[in-house]
Amino acid sequence: MAPKKKPESDPHGMFSGMIVFLVPKGVQARRFQIWKERLVRMGAVIEERLCKRVTHVFAMNSDTLLQQLDRDRLSRFKGRVLLYQWLEDCLKSGEKVSEDMYVLNLDAQGKPEMSWNPQPGQSTSSDPQQLHNNKKTKYTEMVNHESNDQGGKNAPFLSTSSHGGGDSLSSGNTRPQHLDAESVSSLSYSPPDQNKNITEIFGKLVNIYRALGDDRRSFSYYKAIAVIEKLPFKIESADQINNLPSIGKSMKDHIQEIITSGKLSKLEHFETDEKVQTISLFGEVWGIGPSTAMKLYEKGHRSLDDLKNDGSLTNAQKLGLKYFDDIRQRIPRHEVQEMDHILRKAGEDVLPGVAIVCGGSYRRGKATCGDIDIIITHPDGQSHKGFLPKFVKHLKHMNFLREDLIFSNHSEEGSDSGVDTYFGFCTYPGRELRHRIDIKVYPRDIYAFGLIAWTGNDVLNRRLRLLAESKGFRLDDTGLFPATHGSGSKRGAKGSASLKFNTEKEVFDFLDFPWLEPHERNL
Repeated sequence: MAPKKKPESDPHGMFSGMIVFLVPKGVQARRFQIWKERLVRMGAVIEERLCKRVTHVFAMNSDTLLQQLDRDRLSRFKGRVLLYQWLEDCLKSGEKVSEDMYVLNLDAQGKPEMSWNPQPGQSTSSDPQQLHNNKKTKYTEMVNHESNDQGGKNAPFLSTSSHGGGDSLSSGNTRPQHLDAESVSSLSYSPPDQNKNITEIFGKLVNIYRALGDDRRSFSYYKAIAVIEKLPFKIESADQINNLPSIGKSMKDHIQEIITSGKLSKLEHFETDEKVQTISLFGEVWGIGPSTAMKLYEKGHRSLDDLKNDGSLTNAQKLGLKYFDDIRQRIPRHEVQEMDHILRKAGEDVLPGVAIVCGGSYRRGKATCGDIDIIITHPDGQSHKGFLPKFVKHLKHMNFLREDLIFSNHSEEGSDSGVDTYFGFCTYPGRELRHRIDIKVYPRDIYAFGLIAWTGNDVLNRRLRLLAESKGFRLDDTGLFPATHGSGSKRGAKGSASLKFNTEKEVFDFLDFPWLEPHERNL
């Protein structure tokens, strides 16, 4: 790739008018450079020392701040000292967020402490690292599969991955360290739960609107949860959250109602509505989407037992119904890790040197997983062709794979970007309990996009897709394509090829999105 040009400053950019001093301590060098470039490109001026004209100082936390600047200088500084998290959240949301929750002030002794500028009666936090840690938390995962009416699973638009910032493959039998799933942190993340009373209710609305086929409303509540769960204080008045991204007037009204009454009338209405409850239940069956769920309801079906006698169900939907209770059970991380070992060993037996990564919530460091997402390629760019049928046959012989949902091969004929797909059910050794498993085999030259898409999470995938669209491209798990007018859901002009990137990091950089390690993608 050609060397990057020096970023040009936009005088009307998001950060115009800001003169900033950056504390580099505690920040990865590559991320520090990206932040500097974004600031300059969006209108800010970078100062190399703390002079009188500086309006903002950025630091990772109080310790790194005091290592760089002495307390006397900080006590005389008239501007604001912010956590880098403010910059990160602005870049992710595409707009300036309120600075109030990210300020590092000085107390009477000159010791930095967080200042949340609370409203009267608002609780505060004295831990300057708390907000930074909260970036890695999430209240609830979206349903791991979005089944369509044909019994398939919609591939995520994008996700991310790659340990240590890169994912280049070596040839031969040596598996790159960063592709090993166990190299990902095994830490599980849980939100601070300061406002669980609000996020739990919004989480229920996310699922209800999704079941009803209203993705717009579903996603609006999902985005609101991501903002609220990071707050380091308990919301006691909706006035405390003015100017937060994804929180409009209607959302604020809902929050105020929950704070005042402890409940939300909209949710109570849904919970007593037979139609909503029945369609939501049917939509939880793998392969049944909102449209099919509605048709089944209109036929008079009201329970899962009713569906067992419906002859219109596809084979995949019947399997989803049969193993409904099984696949609703979360899989402990240690069991996913053991199954990952089985899959990689089996893959090596079939094709030496094959690269197999367990993605999804496992790769993001979650303590439990809803299903198992496997992303595969081969470093030589050719040997992946025809691998999936042999791999599936071997896994069935081992009694690991049990029932098929979707099985398509495109690598050898070169159709559908040459991506081979298997969706089905597997079992943990010695048990009959079914777990959902998705296996995708990608050509090497688009493997980075597959890793991004099948690592997630959903929020990050949507943000990257929208960012790509704003730059005139269409992004999915098979590449980044120049968009054409009127192409709609198509990739663009017939025969258009994806841009080529060797690593996920390169994709992030091209889209001007801050790099996130897999465990940082629980947005």
